[in-house]
Amino acid sequence: MDASVQRARVLDRHCTPRFLRPRRGVRVRSLAILGCMERALRRMLGGHTPASFLRRYWHKEALLIAGALPGFAPLLSRHVLFGLAARDDVQSRLVQRTRNGYMQDDGPFRRATLERLAARNWTLLVQGVNLHVEAADALLRRFAFIPYARLDDLMVSYAAPGGGVGPHYDSYDVFLLQASGHRRWRYGPQPDLRLVPDLPLRILAHFTPRHDATLAPGDMLYLPPHYAHDGIAVDACMTYSIGFRAPSYQELAEAFLDHLRDALDVPGRYADADLRHAREPARIGKPMQRRIVNALSAVRFDADDVARFLGRYLSEPKADVLFVPGTRRSRADFARRIARAGIRLDRRTQLLYDDARLYINGEDLAVTASGVNALRALADRRALPAEACADLPAEVVALLHEWQRHGFLAD
Repeated sequence: MDASVQRARVLDRHCTPRFLRPRRGVRVRSLAILGCMERALRRMLGGHTPASFLRRYWHKEALLIAGALPGFAPLLSRHVLFGLAARDDVQSRLVQRTRNGYMQDDGPFRRATLERLAARNWTLLVQGVNLHVEAADALLRRFAFIPYARLDDLMVSYAAPGGGVGPHYDSYDVFLLQASGHRRWRYGPQPDLRLVPDLPLRILAHFTPRHDATLAPGDMLYLPPHYAHDGIAVDACMTYSIGFRAPSYQELAEAFLDHLRDALDVPGRYADADLRHAREPARIGKPMQRRIVNALSAVRFDADDVARFLGRYLSEPKADVLFVPGTRRSRADFARRIARAGIRLDRRTQLLYDDARLYINGEDLAVTASGVNALRALADRRALPAEACADLPAEVVALLHEWQRHGFLAD
């Protein structure tokens, strides 16, 4: 999404506070751009509005969309992708089809190693490309009709002819956008999700696809969770996977317990002044159990504890994400600059909010009423135009200046 579209979205009267509304004469252009965006979004979803797509397909059934993004061209070259796969801070995998099945190696990879691969039957998969390529992040944000709390990353797979990762299923929703070349997809619902044992990849033991389609550049396939699918490269091709977060409740429970530990305060120490002579010294006695039960009953949580945990958890950067500190500027210089040019969140920054707090990159903060609308608009639009920044309260400018110093804003 280019700057003009971002500005138009921020300035729309129907979704922003008064101080963000456009001046007279800008609104007509703003609404025209918004209309173009709505038409593009409907085309991307096969003629469906976001509401009808979510109601009809999301989490329910697959949707093949021919020409979802007409004229789409790859956002990065094979050379750049190989360069990303060589980096320590980028997660990558190489899957090769062999006579006996599949073989997987984890990156980083030397570029020379990738260049010497055979002419057929291999796939390079690079995760989180949106964290490193601005255009990839912009593509990911086209799917903002799904909450950012669910939007995960953009994975790019480059496959030589015959390349694929075998029939499998994902535990999350995914959009598969064909960027270059052609890939044949066989897919369908499948009740038997048992896997082939003792393989490095999650390969379905029994795969009975219901659909068969070959995607060309600009075509896209949406698959709900647990939909079996197998993609084979017809020729050298790139496929972009827009994936969504779906943590297991076990993961959430473990992370929540870690969150509680940080603020835990259980006073006192175990004591048993009424201890009696032990006739069975190996037995853990009922009195001891009762004392521990009573002590641990002090560990409590409420809905606000869960909300605070969730905001921190969902905005927490992945382990390999590093922020580069911004250019050192005084607060006054920073205020003048954003009043002239506006601000944008760094593509690695996750800024979320609920009714009580803002959450940025794993931290939470309460914001005064005078600044909350601007910061929520920044979270939703990922940018604020200059005219909005010129009217920001002093405490919001100070907060944004701190974020700029930490590298949370695009420099």
